This record gives sequence, C-alpha cells and structure tokens, in this order.
Amino acid sequence: MITLAFWKSPQRNKILLLALALVFVVGAVAYAQIWLNAWNRPFYDALARKDFPAFVRQLGVFAGLASVLLALNVAQLWLNQTGKVALREGLVHDLLDEWLKPLRAFRLSNAGEIGANPDQRIHEDARHLTELSVDLGIGLLQATLLLLSFVGVLWSLSRSLVLHIGGQSFTLPGYMVWSALLYAGAASLLSWWVGRPLIQLNAARYAREAELRFALVRINESVRSIAAYGGEGDERARVETIFQTVLATSRRIVGAVTRLTWVTAGYGWFTLIAPILVATPIYFNPNANLSFGELMMIVGAFNQVQQSLRWFVDNFSVIADWRATLIRISSFRRTILAIDTLGRTEGRITFEKDGPCFRFENLCIAAPECCRLKETAVELKRGERVSVVSETGQQHSLLFSTLAGLWPWGSGRIVHPPRRSVMFMPAQAYMPPGTLRAAITYPHSERTQDIGKIAKAFEALGLERRLGALDKVDRWDQLGNDERQRLAFVRVILQRPDWLVLDDVLDPLEDETRARVEALFDNELKDMGIISLGDAEPDKLFTRVLHLVANPAGECFEPVASAQAAAKAAVQEPERSAQQTVPAQ
Repeated sequence: MITLAFWKSPQRNKILLLALALVFVVGAVAYAQIWLNAWNRPFYDALARKDFPAFVRQLGVFAGLASVLLALNVAQLWLNQTGKVALREGLVHDLLDEWLKPLRAFRLSNAGEIGANPDQRIHEDARHLTELSVDLGIGLLQATLLLLSFVGVLWSLSRSLVLHIGGQSFTLPGYMVWSALLYAGAASLLSWWVGRPLIQLNAARYAREAELRFALVRINESVRSIAAYGGEGDERARVETIFQTVLATSRRIVGAVTRLTWVTAGYGWFTLIAPILVATPIYFNPNANLSFGELMMIVGAFNQVQQSLRWFVDNFSVIADWRATLIRISSFRRTILAIDTLGRTEGRITFEKDGPCFRFENLCIAAPECCRLKETAVELKRGERVSVVSETGQQHSLLFSTLAGLWPWGSGRIVHPPRRSVMFMPAQAYMPPGTLRAAITYPHSERTQDIGKIAKAFEALGLERRLGALDKVDRWDQLGNDERQRLAFVRVILQRPDWLVLDDVLDPLEDETRARVEALFDNELKDMGIISLGDAEPDKLFTRVLHLVANPAGECFEPVASAQAAAKAAVQEPERSAQQTVPAQ
C-alpha cells in the first residue's frame, strides 16, 4: 500500500531517478572494492619480500583507488540524504491529501486511539520511516552487490585449497564460501531469535510517546484555564502517569537491545579473527603453496562476504524499528481510507440543495443521546432570523454539525442553500496561524479584500487598534474568546454570506460586543438570514423560535464504536502480517 502511494505521488519520477543513480553508484563502489581487494596480494607480498620499489608502486595504486572510492562515497551520501527528503515529501503529501479530504479528519477524530494523534503519524513517524527506509535500502543493496561480487572472488580463491584433517587430505570446492555462509547464517538466526521482541516494543514506544506529546501540547494550549483553577498539580500527576508508561516501555527496549548487543557485538569481535582461523589449516600446512599476500587476499574477500551476510545481524534492531514504524503509518493510512465507511449501515438524513432557503422535514438526529426538531415541517425564508432553543449544549452542537454536513446520521430531510452562501460560526472562533489579514479572510485568500473594507469592518466592531497589526504574524488564537469572536464577525462583514449559522456564539459575548453585533444585523447585515443555536431564551433580535428536544425513541448511533470497528478492520491486515512474521513476546 505504501509503495502504491509512492507510485501515485508527483515525486515518483524523482524518486526513481535517485534510485537508479544509487544503484549505479553502489555498483561502482562494489566494483572498486574488488580492485581494492585484489590490491592486497601484491601489496602484502611486497611487504613480505621487503621490496621497497614495489611497495611504493602499490601505494600509488592505493591512492588512485582510494580517490575513486572517496568520490563515490560522497556521491552516495548526497543521494542518500536527497532520497530521504524526496521520500518524505511524497509520503507526507500523500498522508495530508488523504487526511484532509472533506470530513475525513473530523471523522478520524472519532476513531479512537489511532485517530488521537494524527500529527505524530504525519510528522514524526513519516520522517522516521522514510529515513530508515533509505538507510536500510542502500545498506541492503550495497550488501547484496558486495556479496554477489566477492562470493565469486572467494570461490575462485578457495576452490583448489586442500584441507588436511586427521591425516587425511581432501579438497572442498569453495571451502571459504561455505564457511562464510555458515558463520553469518548462524549469527543471523541467533539475532532474529534474540531481537524479535523489539518490533512490538518499538510500536508500543511510539504510541506512548505520542500520548505524552499530546498531553504536553494540551496543557500548553490550556495553561490559562489550568492556572486559574490552580490545577497544575493535577496536570503534573496526569502527565507523570503517562510518562511512567513511556519509561516502562523504554526500559523493556533497553533490555531487549542489550540482549541483542551480546550477539551482534560478540559476532563483530570474533569476526576479526574468524577468517584467519578458517584459513589456518591451509596456511600452516607445509605442503600448501599459499603466500602471505594470498592469505590476506582470501581474508579480505571472506570479510567482504561475511560483512554482506551480516547485514541482517548488524541492522536487526533498526529493521525492528522500521517495521514498527511501517505498521503505524500503514495502519493510519488504511484507517483514513476506511473512515469513509463510518456509519455506512446507519440511517441518514436526506440533504438536498434547492434554492436560497432552508427547509426541515421530520428532522431526527441519531446519536448516543438522540434529539429531534419539535417542529416537523419548517421553511426558513431568506433574511429570516431564527433561534433554535435546545435542552442541552450537546443537542445544539449536534444540530450545528448536521447543518454543516459533518453529522449525516439520522432521518428526515434538509433542503439547504449552496454551501458557498452559508457561513458556519462555531462556539470557539478559529484563528489560523499567520498574519491577522489572513485570519480575517479565512478560508479565502487575503488578497480578496481591500484595506478600506477591512478598516470599516474593524471600526464597526471596535477593533481599530488592531488595524496596524494586519500584516503581523502572531498567535491570534491566543486572544480572548470575545475578541476572537469579534474578528470572526469581521469575516462575516467581508464575505457577506446569505446565511449565518451560529453555534452558541451570541450569549457568551460581552455586552458591548453583543450590542455592536446586533447593530450590524439591524443595519449593514439586515438582509442576512440567521440561524442561532443555543440553550438560552431568544431575544428581540430573532423573529422566530424553533425547539430541539430529546428523542428517546429515536435511532441511536455510537460514532466512536463504529469508527473503532472501521479502524480495527483497517489495521488487522498489517497486524496479522506482523504477527505471522514476528511471534509475540
């Protein structure tokens, strides 16, 4: 699935060109190392003969080979780093495209644990996966090419070696090759057996780290309220509990890595003498015609073969980390794609776009606590101001989401104007990062409004002091709720929708702000239709009142349970694959 995402990515051609260049460079490095291995024989023979002129000539040959290898190593490093950037660009773009398709991000927030921290998956996990993929991919390619190259060299060097054991002499074709294969195979099998718990441990660590990061961000965003309540102690205790789970998982990883290091480090140290020990029966045989230079050439080829074969041993902990990250990314992407099936079998409200007005017919909203519009047949005319009074805040929030098309579950019929002619204002005004000019024109381009209109709107809402900060980049979401709502009404003035749907916006406003907003509706915005949702009694601003009431006999819908079922179905395939590949701890 991840490969298919890359294949459809705009970065596909760039990634393919980088991959081809890497194959060429790594192949050139392998070829140059064959020549470097062949250089061992004349160099060490010159040392054994104390032939100084030959020694100097071989130093010159080495300088040429080393220069070529240096240039190739630099090129490989550049391709490595560039490949990481290109892969991350392709993966993050794909995840963002899928996550931010209409309604998906909203519905994913109800998907339970897998939808709790999408920022962690898209930012950290995507970066980690692409970097590990490039490093492991290049390492595997290099190990494979070196193995294919030096197996032939080692076979040719050891095909006629005569072994003398227990007074018997016999020839084993490719003796050093079989020794290297047996040696590396045993180490790889032992590494897999000791290190296999790391895959599940790494996956658990990333999940716990994401929880800790989310808790810290939540505290930072709510620090004013926490300080007002004096709740720092409670927040610290909550974060400490999450942090302890991080530490517990980290300690288990430390133990698993330590056990694996006994194998990998021990294998690395023994490798220093392993090829010499394997060749000793031949070199010390008085009847063997094996020079010191030939011995070093065999040792060099043996080291190259076993180094290629030990790639799995050296990288097992990294492979486990890569596998865990891959499962997290693929599960997240599968869940995003599957979230469109959320509540597919549930009853749905019929939505129709027809003209400039709203009409509601037998509207019932399915939720854990169902509600319905008491008035069974309602038509709202353009310019009409309607207050919808509910029994609870949850009810009017559900109706707001329903009118916005975010919550389609239930029954009945809603006829609505075109989406572009309706503006929805949630209880907490959203202020995107960037300049104040971009915030007040959101979601449209900041170039759509001239300074004269902006100045007039600011004056109407008592925000003249903010005019000088239009092009200032700041955290406008950190303003007080009343001032953020004033800026949101600036948007209303600038964008002039036909209809304005408010989710408990007016009642919490300060008296001065409320008076300014009512003045706008009585003058500049007098032709705008208003649907205000709330639990307070309406006032003179509204010409009509509707009632949202509980509906105990209505159809219930549990979005979290449905979303978790979709998420579980989405992750079962990669999890089954992981369990088949790596047994549980």
